[in-house]
Amino acid sequence: MVDVVALIRQRMKTAQSRQTSYGNVRRRPLEFNVGDHVFVKIAPLKGVMRIGERAYRLALPPDLDRVHNVFHVSMLRKYLSNPSHVLRHEALDLLPNLSYEEVSVQIIDRKIKVLRNKEIGFVKVLWRNHVIEEATWEPEKEMRQRYPDLF
Repeated sequence: MVDVVALIRQRMKTAQSRQTSYGNVRRRPLEFNVGDHVFVKIAPLKGVMRIGERAYRLALPPDLDRVHNVFHVSMLRKYLSNPSHVLRHEALDLLPNLSYEEVSVQIIDRKIKVLRNKEIGFVKVLWRNHVIEEATWEPEKEMRQRYPDLF
C-alpha cells in the first residue's frame, strides 16, 4: 500500500512539473508603463486586487468613474497605435450595480433544433453596442415574450 501511494505521488509530481513547464513556455511577461494605452477585457470579479507586477491601476474615462480601476494583467492587452484604427466608444447606461441592460436590435437568422421528441426554435439576435459577430442564439419563445416588437 505504501508503495502504491509513493508511486501515485511520484506520478502526480511528474505531471505537475510537466504542466508547469508547459505553462511557463507559453506565458509571456506583460509590463505596462504610465501613459500606455491598453484594451481591457472586463469580467465580473469580486475581491480587492493589489497593484504590482500582476495588477495595474488604469485611468478610465469619466463615464466609467464607478468602475473599480484596478485590473489583473491577464485582463489587459497592449494597444499598438495605428492612425487608421478608430475606436467606437458609446456611453453605456449603467445601473447602480454597474451592469447594463442589453437591448435587442434585430433578428438576423432563425433555426430549429430537433431533439428526440420536440423541436425548439432559436433566433440569432443582434444586440445594441455589439458587432454582428457577437450576435447570440436565443430561444425564440423567450424572445417573443421579452421583445414582441422584433417579430
